Amino acid sequence: MYKTVFKRILDITVGIVGLPIFILFVIVFGFIIKLEDSGPIFYKAERIGKDRKIYSMYKFRSMKVNAPKLLNPDGSTYNATDDPRVTKIGRFMRETSIDETPQLLNVLKGEMSIVGPRASLATALDTFKSDELDKMKVRPGITGYTQAYFRNGLSNREKRIKDAWYANNVSLWLDMKIFMKTISTVLRKEGLYTNTSGNETSEVKKDINV
Repeated sequence: MYKTVFKRILDITVGIVGLPIFILFVIVFGFIIKLEDSGPIFYKAERIGKDRKIYSMYKFRSMKVNAPKLLNPDGSTYNATDDPRVTKIGRFMRETSIDETPQLLNVLKGEMSIVGPRASLATALDTFKSDELDKMKVRPGITGYTQAYFRNGLSNREKRIKDAWYANNVSLWLDMKIFMKTISTVLRKEGLYTNTSGNETSEVKKDINV
């Protein structure tokens, strides 16, 4: 009952309660984003949702306009402490997870949940192995099991396996634990970066088409 009914009710409730904070963030961080690097306030990306449906996920833009897209060899997003593509305010928003708050709109639209698997890139749909597919049985989350406990410290394969486990074990108690752990992880800034240095960028470019 929780997975099919009450979880959605909680999502809508939290989404509505969080809207005033989101609007405040739009005013404050939207102004700073425009001031530092003129361009759109929001970043929109195609992601894989529940039942493999593709949707547009919203975030505050944390990179410079027209920044190249870089991925690690395993398909995970490249990020490092000195990534030159990231703006100053963008780095702050990423470290505090403020850049994720526009996803409240996705939650209210029914495309995402407050707690759920990390949404995968739409282009990665055909790369999933059979034991990873269960990840897409539930809505992606603003936060989730892998984000809360490992953040960016796992490979794509490990994230998918753990997210598939979450999708098959959803419960109110598990979501509460994940939500509380998320607060701790964000405050401690744990597991923020997949890559150690922006100097690795040249190697990453060789592994993908940018």
